Parts: sequence; structure tokens; C-alpha cells
Amino acid sequence: MTIDQSVTPLQLHDTKALRRAFGEFATGVTVVTTGGSAPHAMTANSFASVSLDPPLVLVCIDRAAVMHQCLSMTAFFGVSVLAADQESEARHFANRYRALGAAQFEGVDWLPGEVTGVPLIAGTVARFECELWRTYDGGDHTIFIGKVLSMEQQTDRQGLLVYRGQFQELAADPRGVPA
Repeated sequence: MTIDQSVTPLQLHDTKALRRAFGEFATGVTVVTTGGSAPHAMTANSFASVSLDPPLVLVCIDRAAVMHQCLSMTAFFGVSVLAADQESEARHFANRYRALGAAQFEGVDWLPGEVTGVPLIAGTVARFECELWRTYDGGDHTIFIGKVLSMEQQTDRQGLLVYRGQFQELAADPRGVPA
């Protein structure tokens, strides 16, 4: 086995180069939400399933993000996995200059979660309500693990992806089957 020597330790400290290299891994796009008296949402692609028993998911949040403080102060959060036609929602909740609190949900189709009441984005391919289960240090991020309390799934829709920093859709073959 040979090790690729094309990446130097110096390049690992170049955050722009590192972000581009991480961008070679296509991911889904989600909106993470918290509820309560000051609801908040943010677009995130650092989401993954962790365990089926118990059902656990994770989101990784930058310590400097408003969402970091929101998640640190709540027991519940939501994750809405965006559909291919929801790029506008992804961009809206990624905009650092949008209104905060309940005002950021104006003009966005959302519904309260049935178990926790956290805002969940409508029209998505999947939605999860979670109870904060554990947190772990992740360098400049915190890894928030949630125990899934409820979920909904729409199997007739394609998910929104991000690849190389750009939103993408899965291509369908001529028979209408995702590639």
C-alpha cells in the first residue's frame, strides 16, 4: 500500500484548500431548527445517521454560529432534509443577514413538529424531531447527537445535494430512475 504524498502538512492549514478538498464529498442539504421563544434555523450539510438502536443522528455546528448557542441551550431540535426544488430555502437559512427569531420563518412553508413543536420545513424528503442526547468536541465545531423522536419521509422526491460548494440534483435516467 502506498500513501499519496500530494498533500503536504502545510496545505492542511490552508482552510480554503481544505474546504475545497472536503467539498469533493457530495452531501445532502438540511435545515437544522430549534424552537421555543426564540426559534432559529440554519442550513447545514454536516448531518449523518449514527445509530438505528437507539435511533441517533448528528449535526456538526461551528462554535461561532448562532445555532451553536441555540442548540447548547435547548433539549430538542429538528432536521429537515431538503428536496431538490428547495434551493431557495437552503440559501435563505444560509444567509447570515436574514432576520433572526420567528421572523426568519416568514415566507417559508413550515410546520411545528408533532412531538416537540420545533419548526420543520414543509415539502422536504425527510424530517426528524430530536432530543439532544450527547455533545462532543469537534475542534472548531461541536458534534450534537440527537435521539430521533419522530420522523417523516417522502419517497417520491429527490434530495438536494451540495458538491464542490454548489447545489446539485441527482440526474434521472430515461426510465425515470435516479442515476
